[in-house]
Amino acid sequence: MLFAILCDDRDGGLETRLATRADHLAYLKSLGASLRFAGPFLGDDEKPVGSMLVVEAADEAGARALADADPYARAGLFAKVVVRRWNWTVNNPDAAA
Repeated sequence: MLFAILCDDRDGGLETRLATRADHLAYLKSLGASLRFAGPFLGDDEKPVGSMLVVEAADEAGARALADADPYARAGLFAKVVVRRWNWTVNNPDAAA
C-alpha cells in the first residue's frame, strides 16, 4: 500500500533542516524501493517549509514508523506530520499501460 507522508516544518526550523539534511538523505536512500518519491515543500522565498514522501508500507502503522524514524522528525523539525493512504492513479509507472 502507498502512503503519503505530509510534514510541516515548525517555525524557525530551517537551521535544524540544514543541520540534519545529510542524515535525512542517507535515511531516505536506506529505504530503497519502499520510498517511491520525496521532496520539500517550498515557501514564497523558495526555502523549504515542509516535506512530502510517498512510501510503500504494509499498513498505516508501518508508514508512521518510517516517518517517525526520519532524522528530520527525530530532530524535532516538524510541527505536524500527517500519514494518509494514497492511490497513485495518474502517471504511475507501475500501472499497466
